[in-house]
Amino acid sequence: MKTLTGKVALITGGNSGIGLSAATRFAAEGAQVIITGRRGRAVDEAVARIGAGALGIQGDVASIDHHEAVAEHIRATFGALDIYMANAGINTINHSAQVSPEEYDAQFAVNARGAFFGVQKMVPIMRGGGSIILTGSIASEKVLDGHAVYAGSKAAIGAFARSWAIELKSRGIRVNVLSPGPVDTEILAKLGIPPGERDAFEHAIAEAIPLGRLGRPEELANAALFLASDASSFINGVNLRVDGGMTLL
Repeated sequence: MKTLTGKVALITGGNSGIGLSAATRFAAEGAQVIITGRRGRAVDEAVARIGAGALGIQGDVASIDHHEAVAEHIRATFGALDIYMANAGINTINHSAQVSPEEYDAQFAVNARGAFFGVQKMVPIMRGGGSIILTGSIASEKVLDGHAVYAGSKAAIGAFARSWAIELKSRGIRVNVLSPGPVDTEILAKLGIPPGERDAFEHAIAEAIPLGRLGRPEELANAALFLASDASSFINGVNLRVDGGMTLL
């Protein structure tokens, strides 16, 4: 039997990058997968790639109404939820002196508010013994240039996880953080690096990682599968860094 057979899994931001890779892996392991994302076309394309009866819902994780609607849809359609991966996130790289209130609010709205109220609305429909995975970042522990606001929003994720691991103990719901290092996804193209400088940029990042390379989306998906499955049944409230050792330097 596949690892997640009979499980219902929801992944926010599941239309690209780590979220899409995790959704694809979960579906391959037998889960009924639901993904959400802000861009309807991207969500539809991701659902087609995932296959296995995956369901896509468009919406903004910063909206509490969106979370309520998703929870009700899952309850009505599938009865309950087993795995919730709060993965949606945004990052605007900027020195603190240049950060605008709009940049600050946008990052905390998606990264912190989105995760908090997503969990608040999904927990009532989750089965006992379920798994909550919060996508954090090594930026919450390691100082990265231009990442102060993003780091703050992801540090909140760790605090949420520790509190929820205790609050949900009576239901056996585990809550863990998955903190990626640099991963080779399409988000790198959104950082404004000119195409001619891409190789040098990636080389510089790789030199800061003991394993000497960027991570691959499927490696993060493997870690997410571990946290979602019974293989991690005695792991609760941890921050799993999947960064090639970058936080060591």
